[in-house]
Amino acid sequence: MRTLVFVLLTLIAAVLLALAVKEDNGYVLIGYGHRSIEGSLVFFTLLNLLLFALLYFGIRFIARLFAIPGQFDEWQDRRGSSRARKELTQGLVELSEGHWKSAEQNLVRHASHSDTPLLNYLAAARSAQQQDAHERRDQYLQLAHESMPSADIAVGLTQAELQLAHEQVEQALATLQHLRRIAPRHTHVLKMLKELYERVGDWDELNQLLPELKKRKVINRQQILELEEKIYCNLLDKAASNNDLKQLNSTWKSIPHNVRENKNLFNLYTRHLMKNGAEDQVEELLRMSISNHWDVHLVDLYSRLSIKKGADQLSAAEEWLNDHPHNPVLLLTLGRLCMKNHLWGKARSYLEASIGANPTTAAYRELGTLLEGMGEHKASTACFKAGLELTSDYTLPELPEHLGGGQMENPADMEQPTDINPPKLEVKSEPLPESHTELDPRVT
Repeated sequence: MRTLVFVLLTLIAAVLLALAVKEDNGYVLIGYGHRSIEGSLVFFTLLNLLLFALLYFGIRFIARLFAIPGQFDEWQDRRGSSRARKELTQGLVELSEGHWKSAEQNLVRHASHSDTPLLNYLAAARSAQQQDAHERRDQYLQLAHESMPSADIAVGLTQAELQLAHEQVEQALATLQHLRRIAPRHTHVLKMLKELYERVGDWDELNQLLPELKKRKVINRQQILELEEKIYCNLLDKAASNNDLKQLNSTWKSIPHNVRENKNLFNLYTRHLMKNGAEDQVEELLRMSISNHWDVHLVDLYSRLSIKKGADQLSAAEEWLNDHPHNPVLLLTLGRLCMKNHLWGKARSYLEASIGANPTTAAYRELGTLLEGMGEHKASTACFKAGLELTSDYTLPELPEHLGGGQMENPADMEQPTDINPPKLEVKSEPLPESHTELDPRVT
């Protein structure tokens, strides 16, 4: 449409110009020395336009001739870039399909002409890694860095990832620490450092990294709690391995107060204290913790302590009966503490009350041991038998009262039993004193 309008306007202008020239075509006189040139104005104007056109197109033609080498170079660059893009695509496809060798060749063949040589060299480094060609891998990573020096993070993360895949832990650690120095807030660098410290068991470094993990929200809240427990449990184990009570307590004090409330962490600390003979310290910790936050596992642990002031320990445990009068674990604990304080009758009452609330193998064993020491062997045997029955889900068949006591109807049909002398088990126990004090337990 525009072309048609332009042609119409041109024809109208030509017609108007012809009409104007028909009336008067003008006159031009050019003189130089003794010579002169005369002509119409229209002819002179047309001649000037023709000369201008010839000059314009001549100059453009000459300029295009001089531009041909540069245009040829540009064409070659465009052709190389196009081939590089195709080779990159093909190389990435082969890398995904596991054709490592051909992928590497396609990725590096035209990498110098690629618009994104960084991607070519990084992908080529992964291909070389899969072929265990670690020297070529490092060369490609170096070329990737040279192709784009500002991409230190991308190259470094790829290098650390490949080093870890090849079990080059020390090199990967050095790479990640370098990345952290140049990009201390990079979340992926922090995450890889966290995983690496866990892998090598460097809990001190991981403990120092923990505040940054929280601040940058590298992992979620639940993962933070799990990581804290893992870190401090390992630090406590490390401190306890030297049998240094002072170092163990120092490590515990370095743990944040809110983390000390973790049950698994607290139980581990108390057990390490017990192994180091600090049972008085454990008793105080357990008593305070149980009074503030009731926990039957801690109550059971409390029963296993043997401190000098056993009567005070028993009194503290009996105070818990006010809030938990029928708790079987507490009643079992009180029975054990009474036995340690030689309160045999009271211990028997607590153990029987624990069994009445919830029969357990531990309660039956404690009561059976107590009854055996008191000379009540039949009752002791019954307790041991009841405790054993709790450990098995198999129900014994009913047997006659006197095995083999009667006459067999067809003795010839029965095989004669083989003579087997089973070993005799001897149970050693310390006798109880003849006179002992019995107190009425505060149980219902």
